Amino acid sequence: MTLTYGVAVLARPTFDVPFAEQMRDRAFAALDAAGIVTHGSRALLFDRAAAESEVAAIAAAGPVDLLLILQLTFTDATMTVKLARESSAPLAIWAVPEPRSGGRLRLNAYCGLNLAAHALGLAGVAPAWLYADPQSDDIGARLRALANPPEPRLSIAERITHGTSPAAREAAARVRAKLADAGITVVGKHPDGFDTCEFDPETLHDLAGVRVSSLPLTSLFDRARAIDAARVAEVRRGVAADLDKLDDVDPQQLDRSMRVFCALQDVQRESGARGLAVRCWPEMFTEYGCAACGPMAMMNELRVPAACEADVNGAFSQLMLQELADEPAWMADLVDISTADNSAVLWHCGLAPLSMRDPESPAQATIHTNRKMPLLHQFQIKPGRVTLARLSRARNQVKLVIGAAEVIRAPMAFTGCSGTVRFDRPAGDVGATIMAEGLEHHFSLAYGEHKPALRALALQWDLPVLELC
Repeated sequence: MTLTYGVAVLARPTFDVPFAEQMRDRAFAALDAAGIVTHGSRALLFDRAAAESEVAAIAAAGPVDLLLILQLTFTDATMTVKLARESSAPLAIWAVPEPRSGGRLRLNAYCGLNLAAHALGLAGVAPAWLYADPQSDDIGARLRALANPPEPRLSIAERITHGTSPAAREAAARVRAKLADAGITVVGKHPDGFDTCEFDPETLHDLAGVRVSSLPLTSLFDRARAIDAARVAEVRRGVAADLDKLDDVDPQQLDRSMRVFCALQDVQRESGARGLAVRCWPEMFTEYGCAACGPMAMMNELRVPAACEADVNGAFSQLMLQELADEPAWMADLVDISTADNSAVLWHCGLAPLSMRDPESPAQATIHTNRKMPLLHQFQIKPGRVTLARLSRARNQVKLVIGAAEVIRAPMAFTGCSGTVRFDRPAGDVGATIMAEGLEHHFSLAYGEHKPALRALALQWDLPVLELC
Protein backbone atom coordinates (compact mmCIF):
# COMPACT_ATOMS: atom_id res chain seq x y z
CA MET A 1 0.00 0.00 0.00
CA THR A 2 1.28 3.45 -0.93
CA LEU A 3 1.50 5.85 2.00
CA THR A 4 1.59 9.63 1.70
CA TYR A 5 3.12 11.72 4.48
CA GLY A 6 3.15 15.46 4.86
CA VAL A 7 6.59 16.21 6.30
CA ALA A 8 7.49 19.35 8.28
CA VAL A 9 11.18 19.71 9.12
CA LEU A 10 11.87 21.51 12.42
CA ALA A 11 15.21 22.98 13.46
CA ARG A 12 16.76 25.88 15.33
CA PRO A 13 19.54 28.02 13.81
CA THR A 14 21.65 28.05 16.99
CA PHE A 15 22.42 24.35 16.52
CA ASP A 16 24.60 22.75 13.83
CA VAL A 17 22.54 23.57 10.74
CA PRO A 18 24.87 21.92 8.15
CA PHE A 19 24.78 18.68 10.16
CA ALA A 20 21.00 18.99 10.49
CA GLU A 21 20.75 19.35 6.72
CA GLN A 22 22.78 16.17 6.26
CA MET A 23 20.41 14.33 8.59
CA ARG A 24 17.44 15.82 6.72
CA ASP A 25 18.75 14.42 3.43
CA ARG A 26 19.30 10.99 5.00
CA ALA A 27 15.81 11.04 6.47
CA PHE A 28 14.15 11.79 3.16
CA ALA A 29 16.28 9.15 1.48
CA ALA A 30 14.91 6.66 4.01
CA LEU A 31 11.34 7.80 3.39
CA ASP A 32 11.83 7.47 -0.37
CA ALA A 33 13.38 4.01 0.02
CA ALA A 34 10.40 2.93 2.13
CA GLY A 35 8.08 3.82 -0.75
CA ILE A 36 6.48 6.70 1.16
CA VAL A 37 5.31 9.67 -0.92
CA THR A 38 6.05 12.98 0.81
CA HIS A 39 4.45 16.39 0.56
CA GLY A 40 6.29 19.48 1.80
CA SER A 41 9.15 21.76 0.84
CA ARG A 42 11.82 19.80 2.76
CA ALA A 43 13.15 23.17 3.98
CA LEU A 44 14.26 23.61 7.59
CA LEU A 45 11.55 25.50 9.49
CA PHE A 46 12.99 27.85 12.09
CA ASP A 47 9.90 29.71 13.35
CA ARG A 48 6.14 29.57 13.73
CA ALA A 49 5.43 31.59 10.59
CA ALA A 50 7.42 29.12 8.50
CA ALA A 51 5.59 26.20 10.13
CA GLU A 52 2.19 27.78 9.40
CA SER A 53 3.13 28.31 5.76
CA GLU A 54 4.37 24.73 5.48
CA VAL A 55 1.25 23.10 6.89
CA ALA A 56 -0.88 25.19 4.52
CA ALA A 57 1.24 24.05 1.57
CA ILE A 58 1.00 20.42 2.68
CA ALA A 59 -2.78 20.70 2.96
CA ALA A 60 -3.02 22.25 -0.50
CA ALA A 61 -0.99 19.38 -2.01
CA GLY A 62 -3.73 16.87 -1.20
CA PRO A 63 -4.73 14.39 1.49
CA VAL A 64 -2.02 12.67 3.54
CA ASP A 65 -2.05 9.57 5.71
CA LEU A 66 0.17 11.22 8.32
CA LEU A 67 1.69 14.55 9.26
CA LEU A 68 5.28 13.67 10.13
CA ILE A 69 7.29 16.20 12.10
CA LEU A 70 10.96 15.62 11.43
CA GLN A 71 12.68 16.84 14.62
CA LEU A 72 16.21 17.55 13.40
CA THR A 73 17.40 19.69 16.32
CA PHE A 74 16.06 20.82 19.64
CA THR A 75 13.16 23.26 19.29
CA ASP A 76 10.57 24.40 21.76
CA ALA A 77 7.06 23.01 21.34
CA THR A 78 5.51 26.12 19.77
CA MET A 79 5.73 24.95 16.16
CA THR A 80 4.70 21.38 16.99
CA VAL A 81 1.55 22.47 18.78
CA LYS A 82 0.69 24.82 15.91
CA LEU A 83 1.16 22.04 13.36
CA ALA A 84 -0.97 19.65 15.40
CA ARG A 85 -3.80 22.16 15.65
CA GLU A 86 -3.74 23.06 11.96
CA SER A 87 -3.64 19.51 10.57
CA SER A 88 -6.52 17.04 10.41
CA ALA A 89 -4.18 14.10 9.74
CA PRO A 90 -2.72 11.84 12.45
CA LEU A 91 0.55 13.14 13.87
CA ALA A 92 3.95 11.54 14.37
CA ILE A 93 7.35 12.90 15.38
CA TRP A 94 10.68 11.49 14.21
CA ALA A 95 13.78 12.69 16.07
CA VAL A 96 17.26 11.76 14.94
CA PRO A 97 20.10 10.71 17.28
CA GLU A 98 23.66 11.95 17.05
CA PRO A 99 26.98 10.37 17.99
CA ARG A 100 28.26 10.73 21.55
CA SER A 101 31.40 12.32 20.18
CA GLY A 102 32.66 14.09 23.29
CA GLY A 103 32.13 17.42 21.55
CA ARG A 104 29.29 19.81 21.11
CA LEU A 105 25.69 18.57 21.39
CA ARG A 106 25.07 19.40 17.76
CA LEU A 107 21.36 18.61 17.42
CA ASN A 108 19.77 17.72 20.79
CA ALA A 109 16.78 16.38 18.88
CA TYR A 110 15.70 13.94 21.62
CA CYS A 111 15.07 16.84 23.98
CA GLY A 112 12.94 18.52 21.32
CA LEU A 113 10.93 15.32 20.94
CA ASN A 114 10.50 15.20 24.73
CA LEU A 115 9.23 18.80 24.87
CA ALA A 116 6.81 18.16 22.01
CA ALA A 117 5.41 14.99 23.60
CA HIS A 118 4.78 16.89 26.85
CA ALA A 119 3.00 19.80 25.14
CA LEU A 120 0.85 17.46 23.07
CA GLY A 121 0.05 15.38 26.15
CA LEU A 122 -1.31 18.47 27.88
CA ALA A 123 -3.56 18.95 24.83
CA GLY A 124 -4.75 15.34 24.93
CA VAL A 125 -2.84 14.31 21.80
CA ALA A 126 -0.84 11.06 21.79
CA PRO A 127 1.50 11.20 18.77
CA ALA A 128 3.29 8.27 17.26
CA TRP A 129 7.03 8.80 17.65
CA LEU A 130 10.37 7.48 16.52
CA TYR A 131 13.91 8.08 17.72
CA ALA A 132 16.08 6.38 15.14
CA ASP A 133 19.02 6.83 12.79
CA PRO A 134 17.82 7.32 9.20
CA GLN A 135 20.36 4.71 8.11
CA SER A 136 19.39 2.00 10.60
CA ASP A 137 18.57 -1.41 9.14
CA ASP A 138 14.86 -1.51 9.95
CA ILE A 139 14.06 2.13 9.35
CA GLY A 140 11.69 1.55 6.43
CA ALA A 141 9.36 -0.70 8.40
CA ARG A 142 9.44 1.63 11.39
CA LEU A 143 8.60 4.65 9.24
CA ARG A 144 5.65 2.87 7.66
CA ALA A 145 4.42 1.78 11.10
CA LEU A 146 4.05 5.42 12.12
CA ALA A 147 0.89 5.61 10.02
CA ASN A 148 -0.83 3.47 12.67
CA PRO A 149 -1.29 5.90 15.58
CA PRO A 150 -1.03 4.50 19.11
CA GLU A 151 -4.15 3.85 21.12
CA PRO A 152 -4.55 6.42 23.92
CA ARG A 153 -4.01 4.86 27.33
CA LEU A 154 -4.41 5.87 30.91
CA SER A 155 -1.38 7.04 32.85
CA ILE A 156 0.48 4.39 34.81
CA ALA A 157 0.79 6.76 37.78
CA GLU A 158 -0.74 5.16 40.87
CA ARG A 159 -1.29 6.21 44.45
CA ILE A 160 0.85 4.59 47.12
CA THR A 161 -1.35 2.79 49.62
CA HIS A 162 1.04 0.63 51.64
CA GLY A 163 4.52 -0.83 51.92
CA THR A 164 6.51 2.17 53.15
CA SER A 165 9.02 1.34 55.88
CA PRO A 166 9.41 3.21 59.17
CA ALA A 167 12.78 4.57 58.00
CA ALA A 168 11.24 5.82 54.73
CA ARG A 169 8.34 7.45 56.58
CA GLU A 170 10.74 9.13 58.98
CA ALA A 171 12.86 10.49 56.12
CA ALA A 172 9.74 11.74 54.34
CA ALA A 173 8.48 13.48 57.47
CA ARG A 174 11.85 15.17 57.91
CA VAL A 175 11.76 16.49 54.33
CA ARG A 176 8.18 17.69 54.71
CA ALA A 177 9.16 19.63 57.82
CA LYS A 178 12.14 21.23 56.07
CA LEU A 179 10.10 22.21 53.02
CA ALA A 180 7.20 23.67 54.98
CA ASP A 181 7.07 27.43 54.38
CA ALA A 182 10.20 27.28 52.19
CA GLY A 183 10.48 29.87 49.45
CA ILE A 184 11.46 29.60 45.79
CA THR A 185 12.25 32.77 43.86
CA VAL A 186 11.63 32.66 40.12
CA VAL A 187 13.66 35.15 38.09
CA GLY A 188 11.89 35.99 34.86
CA LYS A 189 9.41 33.71 33.09
CA HIS A 190 10.03 30.40 31.37
CA PRO A 191 10.69 30.69 27.61
CA ASP A 192 7.79 30.45 25.16
CA GLY A 193 7.06 26.89 24.09
CA PHE A 194 8.48 25.44 27.32
CA ASP A 195 5.22 24.10 28.70
CA THR A 196 7.45 21.73 30.67
CA CYS A 197 8.42 24.63 32.93
CA GLU A 198 4.95 25.91 33.76
CA PHE A 199 3.92 25.72 37.40
CA ASP A 200 1.02 26.52 39.70
CA PRO A 201 2.03 28.38 42.89
CA GLU A 202 -1.16 27.31 44.66
CA THR A 203 -0.39 23.64 44.01
CA LEU A 204 3.07 24.01 45.54
CA HIS A 205 1.70 25.84 48.55
CA ASP A 206 -1.16 23.41 49.14
CA LEU A 207 1.10 20.41 48.65
CA ALA A 208 4.18 21.36 50.63
CA GLY A 209 3.70 24.83 52.04
CA VAL A 210 6.20 26.25 49.53
CA ARG A 211 5.90 29.93 48.64
CA VAL A 212 6.90 31.27 45.22
CA SER A 213 8.01 34.87 44.73
CA SER A 214 9.10 36.49 41.49
CA LEU A 215 11.74 38.94 40.33
CA PRO A 216 12.01 40.51 36.87
CA LEU A 217 15.03 39.39 34.90
CA THR A 218 16.00 43.02 34.29
CA SER A 219 16.25 43.51 38.07
CA LEU A 220 18.79 40.70 38.26
CA PHE A 221 20.81 42.35 35.47
CA ASP A 222 20.72 45.71 37.27
CA ARG A 223 21.89 44.08 40.50
CA ALA A 224 24.70 42.29 38.69
CA ARG A 225 25.98 45.46 37.04
CA ALA A 226 26.08 47.21 40.43
CA ILE A 227 28.17 44.57 42.26
CA ASP A 228 31.40 45.94 43.75
CA ALA A 229 34.47 45.07 41.67
CA ALA A 230 36.42 43.86 44.73
CA ARG A 231 33.69 41.31 45.50
CA VAL A 232 33.72 40.12 41.88
CA ALA A 233 37.50 39.69 42.00
CA GLU A 234 37.26 37.64 45.18
CA VAL A 235 34.69 35.32 43.63
CA ARG A 236 36.86 34.93 40.55
CA ARG A 237 39.83 33.85 42.67
CA GLY A 238 37.70 31.15 44.24
CA VAL A 239 36.51 29.93 40.86
CA ALA A 240 40.08 29.89 39.54
CA ALA A 241 41.01 27.49 42.35
CA ASP A 242 38.23 25.12 41.27
CA LEU A 243 38.25 25.27 37.46
CA ASP A 244 41.02 24.79 34.92
CA LYS A 245 41.19 26.95 31.77
CA LEU A 246 39.51 29.95 33.37
CA ASP A 247 41.98 32.26 31.63
CA ASP A 248 40.96 30.84 28.25
CA VAL A 249 37.50 32.44 28.27
CA ASP A 250 36.59 36.04 27.44
CA PRO A 251 37.45 38.11 30.56
CA GLN A 252 34.63 40.64 30.19
CA GLN A 253 32.00 37.96 29.74
CA LEU A 254 33.50 36.03 32.66
CA ASP A 255 33.26 39.16 34.80
CA ARG A 256 29.56 39.37 33.96
CA SER A 257 29.08 35.73 34.98
CA MET A 258 30.76 36.39 38.33
CA ARG A 259 28.43 39.33 38.82
CA VAL A 260 25.39 37.15 38.08
CA PHE A 261 26.55 34.74 40.79
CA CYS A 262 26.85 37.60 43.29
CA ALA A 263 23.44 38.93 42.29
CA LEU A 264 21.87 35.47 42.72
CA GLN A 265 23.46 35.25 46.17
CA ASP A 266 21.95 38.60 47.11
CA VAL A 267 18.51 37.70 45.77
CA GLN A 268 18.56 34.46 47.77
CA ARG A 269 19.72 36.14 50.96
CA GLU A 270 17.24 38.99 50.77
CA SER A 271 14.26 36.82 49.86
CA GLY A 272 15.21 33.97 52.18
CA ALA A 273 14.44 31.60 49.30
CA ARG A 274 15.62 28.01 49.61
CA GLY A 275 15.74 27.61 45.82
CA LEU A 276 15.89 29.63 42.61
CA ALA A 277 14.45 29.20 39.11
CA VAL A 278 16.09 31.45 36.54
CA ARG A 279 15.25 32.35 32.96
CA CYS A 280 18.79 31.69 31.80
CA TRP A 281 18.33 32.41 28.06
CA PRO A 282 18.09 34.03 25.63
CA GLU A 283 18.26 37.42 27.34
CA MET A 284 21.16 36.40 29.57
CA PHE A 285 23.19 36.18 26.36
CA THR A 286 21.50 38.72 24.11
CA GLU A 287 20.85 41.53 26.61
CA TYR A 288 23.34 41.03 29.42
CA GLY A 289 26.21 39.21 27.76
CA CYS A 290 27.19 35.98 29.55
CA ALA A 291 26.03 32.48 30.46
CA ALA A 292 24.27 31.85 33.77
CA CYS A 293 25.10 28.11 33.85
CA GLY A 294 28.30 28.41 35.90
CA PRO A 295 26.84 30.84 38.44
CA MET A 296 23.82 28.58 38.88
CA ALA A 297 26.07 25.54 39.31
CA MET A 298 27.85 27.44 42.07
CA MET A 299 24.52 28.13 43.76
CA ASN A 300 23.70 24.41 43.48
CA GLU A 301 26.95 23.62 45.25
CA LEU A 302 25.97 26.03 48.03
CA ARG A 303 22.77 23.98 48.43
CA VAL A 304 20.55 26.62 46.93
CA PRO A 305 19.03 24.65 44.05
CA ALA A 306 19.07 26.76 40.90
CA ALA A 307 16.92 25.48 38.04
CA CYS A 308 17.38 26.78 34.54
CA GLU A 309 14.64 27.93 32.15
CA ALA A 310 12.68 29.29 35.15
CA ASP A 311 11.57 25.75 36.00
CA VAL A 312 10.02 26.18 39.45
CA ASN A 313 8.87 22.57 39.75
CA GLY A 314 12.39 21.57 38.80
CA ALA A 315 13.83 23.69 41.60
CA PHE A 316 11.31 22.15 44.01
CA SER A 317 12.33 18.66 42.89
CA GLN A 318 16.00 19.51 43.40
CA LEU A 319 15.28 20.86 46.86
CA MET A 320 13.34 17.73 47.77
CA LEU A 321 16.21 15.45 46.69
CA GLN A 322 18.82 17.66 48.30
CA GLU A 323 17.09 17.33 51.65
CA LEU A 324 16.85 13.55 51.29
CA ALA A 325 20.48 13.15 50.22
CA ASP A 326 21.90 15.89 52.48
CA GLU A 327 24.09 16.98 49.57
CA PRO A 328 23.67 19.06 46.40
CA ALA A 329 21.26 17.96 43.68
CA TRP A 330 21.33 18.65 39.94
CA MET A 331 18.70 19.11 37.24
CA ALA A 332 19.47 17.65 33.83
CA ASP A 333 18.01 16.90 30.42
CA LEU A 334 17.81 13.38 29.07
CA VAL A 335 19.47 13.90 25.68
CA ASP A 336 20.09 10.43 24.30
CA ILE A 337 18.90 6.85 24.77
CA SER A 338 20.67 3.90 23.18
CA THR A 339 18.98 0.52 23.08
CA ALA A 340 22.15 -0.92 21.53
CA ASP A 341 24.08 -0.77 24.81
CA ASN A 342 21.14 -0.03 27.16
CA SER A 343 22.46 3.37 28.22
CA ALA A 344 21.35 6.98 28.31
CA VAL A 345 22.95 10.40 28.74
CA LEU A 346 21.89 12.98 31.31
CA TRP A 347 23.30 16.37 30.37
CA HIS A 348 23.05 20.08 30.88
CA CYS A 349 25.09 22.93 29.48
CA GLY A 350 27.30 23.42 32.55
CA LEU A 351 25.05 23.36 35.58
CA ALA A 352 26.25 20.49 37.75
CA PRO A 353 27.64 21.19 41.25
CA LEU A 354 31.35 20.52 41.62
CA SER A 355 30.77 17.92 44.32
CA MET A 356 29.27 15.64 41.65
CA ARG A 357 32.44 15.63 39.56
CA ASP A 358 34.12 12.35 38.71
CA PRO A 359 37.64 12.56 40.21
CA GLU A 360 38.98 11.24 36.90
CA SER A 361 37.32 14.08 34.96
CA PRO A 362 39.01 17.50 35.21
CA ALA A 363 36.80 20.43 36.13
CA GLN A 364 37.16 23.04 33.41
CA ALA A 365 35.75 26.44 32.57
CA THR A 366 34.13 26.54 29.15
CA ILE A 367 31.70 28.45 26.95
CA HIS A 368 28.13 27.73 25.91
CA THR A 369 28.36 25.69 22.72
CA ASN A 370 25.56 27.55 20.94
CA ARG A 371 26.00 31.08 22.29
CA LYS A 372 29.82 30.99 22.71
CA MET A 373 29.91 32.76 26.08
CA PRO A 374 31.17 31.74 29.55
CA LEU A 375 30.82 30.62 32.25
CA LEU A 376 29.99 26.94 32.19
CA HIS A 377 31.30 24.01 34.20
CA GLN A 378 32.64 21.12 32.18
CA PHE A 379 33.14 17.65 33.65
CA GLN A 380 31.57 14.22 33.89
CA ILE A 381 29.66 13.28 36.99
CA LYS A 382 31.02 10.51 39.19
CA PRO A 383 29.98 6.86 38.97
CA GLY A 384 27.46 5.67 41.53
CA ARG A 385 23.83 5.16 42.37
CA VAL A 386 21.49 8.09 41.68
CA THR A 387 17.84 8.71 42.32
CA LEU A 388 15.78 10.78 39.88
CA ALA A 389 12.65 12.71 40.77
CA ARG A 390 10.27 15.25 39.28
CA LEU A 391 7.14 16.94 40.52
CA SER A 392 5.24 16.59 37.26
CA ARG A 393 2.08 18.00 35.75
CA ALA A 394 2.25 15.80 32.64
CA ARG A 395 -1.09 15.05 30.99
CA ASN A 396 -2.62 17.61 33.39
CA GLN A 397 -2.18 15.38 36.43
CA VAL A 398 0.05 16.41 39.33
CA LYS A 399 2.21 13.45 40.25
CA LEU A 400 5.63 12.49 41.56
CA VAL A 401 7.90 10.83 39.01
CA ILE A 402 10.66 8.73 40.55
CA GLY A 403 13.39 6.53 39.18
CA ALA A 404 16.87 5.20 39.76
CA ALA A 405 19.98 4.57 37.72
CA GLU A 406 23.65 3.79 37.93
CA VAL A 407 26.08 6.37 36.60
CA ILE A 408 28.77 4.45 34.73
CA ARG A 409 32.23 5.58 33.78
CA ALA A 410 32.29 6.12 30.01
CA PRO A 411 33.93 8.50 27.52
CA MET A 412 32.55 12.03 27.71
CA ALA A 413 29.37 12.09 25.65
CA PHE A 414 29.04 15.84 25.08
CA THR A 415 30.72 19.03 26.29
CA GLY A 416 29.32 20.66 29.41
CA CYS A 417 28.20 18.48 32.32
CA SER A 418 27.01 14.97 31.62
CA GLY A 419 26.72 11.45 32.93
CA THR A 420 26.19 8.16 31.12
CA VAL A 421 23.67 6.04 33.03
CA ARG A 422 21.99 2.66 33.05
CA PHE A 423 18.45 2.81 34.37
CA ASP A 424 16.92 0.10 36.54
CA ARG A 425 14.73 -0.75 33.54
CA PRO A 426 15.82 -1.20 29.91
CA ALA A 427 16.62 2.16 28.37
CA GLY A 428 14.13 1.67 25.54
CA ASP A 429 11.33 1.02 28.02
CA VAL A 430 12.21 4.17 29.97
CA GLY A 431 12.12 6.23 26.77
CA ALA A 432 8.78 4.72 25.77
CA THR A 433 7.31 5.61 29.18
CA ILE A 434 8.58 9.20 28.96
CA MET A 435 6.94 9.69 25.58
CA ALA A 436 3.70 7.85 26.37
CA GLU A 437 3.28 9.81 29.59
CA GLY A 438 4.37 13.10 28.03
CA LEU A 439 6.80 13.79 30.86
CA GLU A 440 8.79 17.00 31.25
CA HIS A 441 12.34 17.18 29.86
CA HIS A 442 13.96 18.08 33.19
CA PHE A 443 14.81 15.44 35.78
CA SER A 444 16.39 16.25 39.14
CA LEU A 445 18.89 13.81 40.58
CA ALA A 446 20.98 13.19 43.67
CA TYR A 447 23.33 10.42 44.69
CA GLY A 448 22.02 7.60 46.83
CA GLU A 449 18.94 5.38 46.99
CA HIS A 450 15.97 7.57 47.88
CA LYS A 451 13.04 5.89 46.12
CA PRO A 452 11.54 4.42 49.34
CA ALA A 453 11.52 7.84 50.99
CA LEU A 454 10.02 9.43 47.86
CA ARG A 455 7.24 6.85 47.87
CA ALA A 456 6.55 7.63 51.51
CA LEU A 457 6.59 11.36 50.73
CA ALA A 458 4.06 10.83 47.94
CA LEU A 459 1.86 8.86 50.35
CA GLN A 460 2.00 11.66 52.91
CA TRP A 461 1.24 14.23 50.20
CA ASP A 462 -1.48 12.01 48.67
CA LEU A 463 0.24 12.22 45.28
CA PRO A 464 0.13 9.59 42.54
CA VAL A 465 3.54 8.09 41.75
CA LEU A 466 4.88 7.28 38.32
CA GLU A 467 7.71 4.74 38.58
CA LEU A 468 9.96 5.60 35.67
CA CYS A 469 12.69 3.10 36.42
